[in-house]
Amino acid sequence: MSEKIDLSNYVLSEADEFMNANQRAYFRAKLIAWKNDILREARETLGHLAEESANHPDLADRASSETDRAIELRARDRQRKLISKIDAALQRIDDGTYGYCEETGEPIGLRRLDARPIATLSIEAQERHERREKVYRDE
Repeated sequence: MSEKIDLSNYVLSEADEFMNANQRAYFRAKLIAWKNDILREARETLGHLAEESANHPDLADRASSETDRAIELRARDRQRKLISKIDAALQRIDDGTYGYCEETGEPIGLRRLDARPIATLSIEAQERHERREKVYRDE
């Protein structure tokens, strides 16, 4: 098994055994690259916020700056939560449960995992979950 996989050349195949060593390495590399991108963006945001802390003499400029800062921090908070989901997915790869629906135990499907590598539910289970959520929300 190769832990280093070239994401640009590897092609997922439904014909292969589900969650074989190459697929696990592919998803691990994809998740780690995604996490590294988020962390890089977070560092850039911190640098930007530190530079932006200058006093704005104009009230409108100050308000605009504060709004931008609040939006930026909210986005970073969402990404912080996303990192914990990425870490959980990496843990599932390590313990052999990655790619299997938490509700049914069935394979989630390679196309869904490729589109959303942190998915924990199959499409069917996710749809059931969303329908239940909508029913409770509408009541």
